[in-house]
Amino acid sequence: MIATLVLWSHALAALLFGAVALGQMRRPSGHWPHRALLVALVATSLWALAVAGIGAQDIATRVAASGRDVAWLGFMLAMVRRDRTGNRALDAVYLVVTTLAGAAALLAFVEVAVLHDEAFAAVASARRMLGMMEAVSALVLTHHLYQAAPTSRGGVRMVMLALAAMWGVDLLVAALAYASTVAAPIAFVARGVVMIGVAALLVVGVHRSGEWTLALSRPIAVRALSAIALVLYAGITALATAIVASLAGPYARVAQTAIVFGATAMVVALLSTPWLRAWAKVKVAKHLFRHRYDYRAEWQRFTDTLGRPDSGVESLDCRVVKSIADLTDSPGGLLLVPDGASLGLGATWNWVGVADGPRDETLARYLAQDARIIELDRVRAGTAPSDDLASVPEWLRDCPEAWAIVPLVHGGTLVGAIVLARPPVDRALDWEDFDLLRVAGRQAASYLAEDRAHAALADAARFDEFNRRFAFILHDIKNLVSQLTLVARNAERHADNPDFRVDMVATLKDSSDRMNALLARLSQHGPVRGEPLQPIDVATIVERVAADRKAQHPIVARGGPAYALGHAARIEQVLGQLVQNAVEASAADAPVLLAVETVGEQVAIDVIDHGCGMTPAFVRDQLFKPFVSSKPAGFGIGAFEARQLVHAMGGALDVVSREGEGTRFRILLPAVAALEVAA
Repeated sequence: MIATLVLWSHALAALLFGAVALGQMRRPSGHWPHRALLVALVATSLWALAVAGIGAQDIATRVAASGRDVAWLGFMLAMVRRDRTGNRALDAVYLVVTTLAGAAALLAFVEVAVLHDEAFAAVASARRMLGMMEAVSALVLTHHLYQAAPTSRGGVRMVMLALAAMWGVDLLVAALAYASTVAAPIAFVARGVVMIGVAALLVVGVHRSGEWTLALSRPIAVRALSAIALVLYAGITALATAIVASLAGPYARVAQTAIVFGATAMVVALLSTPWLRAWAKVKVAKHLFRHRYDYRAEWQRFTDTLGRPDSGVESLDCRVVKSIADLTDSPGGLLLVPDGASLGLGATWNWVGVADGPRDETLARYLAQDARIIELDRVRAGTAPSDDLASVPEWLRDCPEAWAIVPLVHGGTLVGAIVLARPPVDRALDWEDFDLLRVAGRQAASYLAEDRAHAALADAARFDEFNRRFAFILHDIKNLVSQLTLVARNAERHADNPDFRVDMVATLKDSSDRMNALLARLSQHGPVRGEPLQPIDVATIVERVAADRKAQHPIVARGGPAYALGHAARIEQVLGQLVQNAVEASAADAPVLLAVETVGEQVAIDVIDHGCGMTPAFVRDQLFKPFVSSKPAGFGIGAFEARQLVHAMGGALDVVSREGEGTRFRILLPAVAALEVAA
């Protein structure tokens, strides 16, 4: 068993030193004495290979060990001469230590040639004594170089630590061999393990520049710990199977199979658990690093999620939620956006709890003023600041999945707020979470504000195009006016001509029709000047619209007499537009309901369908936007026009819609008494 461990540990060390040497061959000479380092690495690799292949007691191995020591002493001397930190006395010390290494190699040859037992023991004892003297002297020289290197040159110190470990374990092996030959084989195993660590330190040290400092990577740390855990798992499993083999008798094979199968199934189950990965990440960050977050990696992931629509989340609102949630390993989140004076649902990402509740202006006003991150667990426990306790609405308090609220503030304006879901490993927020989420929230708010600014510019561009088209209409009006002017001028000359009179009448009629049509189109967005609002019978208009549309779709009119101020033609136009939308959203046999009722001092006209419905975000952000339509051939003007016409009559147009359930448009107009209509 010990021989196997000696073989594998030294073979791995030889491989590592050879790999470092190969890497140095491909690198240009620079910070280190290149040739001396390369010779030392090759000599160490050959020595370790000799221990693994021949054995530690062979003369070739002992000579290789002396050659390795001489090579490293030459490297250290080259470092001293390059940095001018030494003097002639120090050079003499290096010469003496090198002489000790050469003498130890010479005694190894003498030891082989001596045949007498007493002489052999004396030569072996002298060789081991020289080995201890050489190791102690080399450790002193290593300490000198370590102290001479400035703290800014961490690479030199790392290499010196590696060499100190190498000569320290050599001193241990020589001392144990000098004192007792029984303990020496165990020391050889320890030396192989230490040399593997020495190779790892050299890999780090020789690749460091003068100003470079060691920065342990979080992913590498997690993977290294995972590898250690897997090695421990394999060792424990092997130990358990070995114990079972000696105790289970004829059933040993079955028991070993059960142990291996059960252990493998347990490891697979643990590795596939998101909670375990999150727990390991938290523990590594907490106990191995000064800071919880790798800010460079987190910021790269954050900006990559925000800026790449092809990352699996198309909507910018959803990408904003995902980018903030990923920072704290939250499995989901929802975005609340300003809806009037309160906050309404904007978008969700992997959210499984309650996503919306009654509108409350308190939270929006508080976040806009203070812009602080709210811990909902502290709010539920009653330990949060009084402002937090007063501002969080009940539906968020009652949602156990809600963990924290991150405000999105841009330029002093609240753009929205993100509610984060509880992470797999539940914990309280600390100062690092607050700092990172605050900065990320500002960045995300700038993305949302820029996106909305682009949308506003796009709307302005569409209106600009509309204005250009309107100029063509004015050009047509100018042509009509010119045509009428010409007719009026010719009428003075040819009024007695019957043919001219016939043409004049036809021209006047055509021009009048065209001008009336243009005026009707131009005046549809506002009341015609000089035409006051009139008391009208709303129920009669509703019944007329229902009767006109019954041929194409089932329509039900309901409600008693109701009277309001408005324009009959415009109300009929608005109802026609809303009914057409309801018919297109409903199934062929699903009736559309038109209902009229008096609500306080207003008359309410409802257009209700049970079609596909709309999302709150679409109703708030797109339904009443001009030139935005959910229909392939739509112009996006219908709902915008309907609301403009209702507002022009002093009324309001409200919408309530749920996906999969249907939509209700409600027109509210000022109510009047029936006597005013009769008058």
